[in-house]
Amino acid sequence: MDVLRIAAFSDGNTGGNPAGVVLGDVLPDAADMQRVAAEVGFSETAFAAPAGDGWRVRYFSPESEVPFCGHATIALGAALVRKFGDGIFKLTLNQADITVEGFRDGANFAAALQSPPTRSRQASSELAGEALALFGYQPSHLDPAIPPALIHGGADHLVLALKSREALAAMAYDLKQGQAFMRREGLVTILLAYADTPRLFHTRNPFASGGVYEDPATGAATAAFAGYLRDLGWPHGGAIDIVQGEDMGMRSRLHADIPPAPGSSIRVSGAARLMDEG
Repeated sequence: MDVLRIAAFSDGNTGGNPAGVVLGDVLPDAADMQRVAAEVGFSETAFAAPAGDGWRVRYFSPESEVPFCGHATIALGAALVRKFGDGIFKLTLNQADITVEGFRDGANFAAALQSPPTRSRQASSELAGEALALFGYQPSHLDPAIPPALIHGGADHLVLALKSREALAAMAYDLKQGQAFMRREGLVTILLAYADTPRLFHTRNPFASGGVYEDPATGAATAAFAGYLRDLGWPHGGAIDIVQGEDMGMRSRLHADIPPAPGSSIRVSGAARLMDEG
């Protein structure tokens, strides 16, 4: 298979989260997609094939299939623009129908996805306590304005909001322990967030469920988090910006537009740069 390697949510010509993209006439067998995703080694690879007036899309991490991946969708949007020109592309996922809009931005690309519907609910004290212990945090590290919650925007995540940037920078955990916890609880990622201002957040995103210690940019978790902030009545003013990957040397930038209707789709956008055509 021909695999495009594209860094999504890049910060200019650097940073971003690398994703593999495979465009084909038909989707390969699941076992072949899993094998290619493992060989590529990025946190996700998106596989897409024409279906009606849109594209059928599946996402694979090196170890498992995931229902939705934001950064790979942005990368897919860039790949589709590269092949077909600017436009809005309909995508049929395993559990939802969404769109990605893409356009050229000088030598690079930009894209915006419309997430699946969002929802959130408070995390139990037991679940939050186990997650805090995984990272060596105490309840005193949490920001009481954004309580621990189970959030969804196409995939399930747990969010822990911290009240200091220093605590976020100090994140560390055991990958195998984290993987067992996240798979047991059905979590795709855990989102750690710090509110710099009401509209600017710094985040980190352990992806142990997929065998990845940390993602430098996570569009699915950003969509779910934006939906949660709306549910909370957070003063987001209609949009938030996120800086992610800074502490792992891969600074990435994500933007989320938040419409007022509860549960409605979140528009997550960012830049993308072609890495190579390996």
